[in-house]
Amino acid sequence: MYQYDKKGPKRGIALYSYSAEFGITKNLEDCFQDMYDMGAHGLEILANTHIENYPNPSEEWIAEWFRLLDKYEIIPVEYGNWIDSHMLGYRDLTTEESYELLARDIRLAHRLGFTVMRTKMPVISSALDPVENWREIIKMALPLAEECGIKMCPEIHAPTNLDSQMVRNFVEFIEETGTKNFGLNIDFGVFRNNFDNEPEHRNNFMGSKPEEIIPLLPYVYCCHAKFNHMSDDFEETTIPYKEVVDIMKEHNWDGYLLSEYEGWDKYDPGYEVGQTLRKHHIMLKRYLGD
Repeated sequence: MYQYDKKGPKRGIALYSYSAEFGITKNLEDCFQDMYDMGAHGLEILANTHIENYPNPSEEWIAEWFRLLDKYEIIPVEYGNWIDSHMLGYRDLTTEESYELLARDIRLAHRLGFTVMRTKMPVISSALDPVENWREIIKMALPLAEECGIKMCPEIHAPTNLDSQMVRNFVEFIEETGTKNFGLNIDFGVFRNNFDNEPEHRNNFMGSKPEEIIPLLPYVYCCHAKFNHMSDDFEETTIPYKEVVDIMKEHNWDGYLLSEYEGWDKYDPGYEVGQTLRKHHIMLKRYLGD
């Protein structure tokens, strides 16, 4: 498998950015070709969207997966999965049943070469608090995650702030267990400070300050480099990107910034995200000194 040994923040892409095109005008190889053209080596997929016949891909699909990774110099970084404890509707899954779903995805993520999982748990509040038994589910999975070299990371996403009880609970769990197989994925939308183009999305949200990420960096194994609007001079206009990236560089954070486009025009008929992603990576290359 292709290796890329640059230290510090590195560039990648979340295939979620291609939601309006994947399976319609673009296939997996088309997306990988885009990434190669941008020099974006890190990859995030959504398991149930981008894996054919998930959760049971064929041996032929897996062989083609690794062929494409090698051809386009792509590193499988983050595997997006869900622990759908509400799937039955009439009752929540038990802790053991939820663990079985998670274990299935840990094994598949490992088989496909991933080292981080965006482990999304069902929420029970508008503040995105996870189900009450999340600690028990994750504890059950820690031995398997360690065996497979997987780091499970819930996504810290607006309207959650970095200085929130939920984040403190996650950090306390990490420190109490001493685990290196559970951490955080920080979505840069938590830093958003401009809603001029989409005032309806503010909903009284006040973004976290860039410096609030500093004490969390030891627990951050991946980031969604969320972006909403790129100007013609290659600046993201809604998030203080330079401040955030400079902090990560200064504190020697080593991981992938996975571009995730969530602009208002994403689902317009005929819209193609490739040029917007290229603008984002021109900006990231400048900030990272690539």
